[in-house]
Amino acid sequence: AVERLRFFSLPRICNHCLNPACVASCPSGALHKRGEDGIVLVDQKRCRGWRACIAACPYKKMYYNWLTGKSEKCILCFPRLETGQAPACFHSCVGRIRYLGVLFYDAGRIREVAGLPQDELIEAQRSLILDPHDREVAAAALRNGIHESAVESAQNSPTYRFVKEWKIALPLHAEYRTLPMLFYVPPMAPVMAQKNGAAVENVSADLFHDIDEARAPMEYMAAMFGAGHAGKVRYALRKQKAVRWYRRAVTVGDVEMATAERMLREADSSPEEAEAIYKLTSLCTFEERFVIPPMHREQAIEMLEDPLVHKQCAGFGFIEGPRRGL
Repeated sequence: AVERLRFFSLPRICNHCLNPACVASCPSGALHKRGEDGIVLVDQKRCRGWRACIAACPYKKMYYNWLTGKSEKCILCFPRLETGQAPACFHSCVGRIRYLGVLFYDAGRIREVAGLPQDELIEAQRSLILDPHDREVAAAALRNGIHESAVESAQNSPTYRFVKEWKIALPLHAEYRTLPMLFYVPPMAPVMAQKNGAAVENVSADLFHDIDEARAPMEYMAAMFGAGHAGKVRYALRKQKAVRWYRRAVTVGDVEMATAERMLREADSSPEEAEAIYKLTSLCTFEERFVIPPMHREQAIEMLEDPLVHKQCAGFGFIEGPRRGL
């Protein structure tokens, strides 16, 4: 029935995973994960079109170009990032739903986390992400060659706040164990409706419906964002609902503040956190949505050639026209 239909947009780009299956599957070694920013790329000169990466990627974000005979994928617009600009899909998003920021992680625990039972994957991946405000983490980052500007960007990262601090952003299909680094805030679904004669009426009598009254079943949302664990999705949705209720009490005043504060406590939140979530999701500027550190490409380039010689070069690396056998 039409009153039970449910649509929502799920924008999907490459997840640039910490444990990328595409990189492990390539017989030619053409895929690699860049150490300076974590972007997964295909070396077009080394790719021989085996297409093992296409079968290996569980998110199906590898594509085969039949004209060139090579595999291609999202490159997170790295030439834009290297000049301090947000990727094109982030920059052009009319709904302002995309955020970009730095996340520090413990690379030594990737194998351990990827091998944990499915019901532990979400929390384990969160534990893999390190607190950039921790002095020991910041000092370790500097010792490992990460520039101070990157540490500062990590401390201001909106992604860190969504994923680790507020715990309302979740990875898509964590059960694939590739440890994706693209996170989603589960959507507040429309309320369930019922048909009464010629009219369609809401089932819920409250101002904001309960999260279990949404049209999309909780089990369906959990299968996508919670690795089958509904509790993780319910936690994120309950906190969003509490923020919505609190802001209604502040701006409109037709609900009691005591009720709003109680809902915040039940959602493991506070008025201060609710204000922070509201401001970052509704009133944020470009500079707050996209916290891009200087890439310091000279550090990677100087291992191969003189950075001053390379300085005049920009873009994708070679200018030959695409063709088979390149």
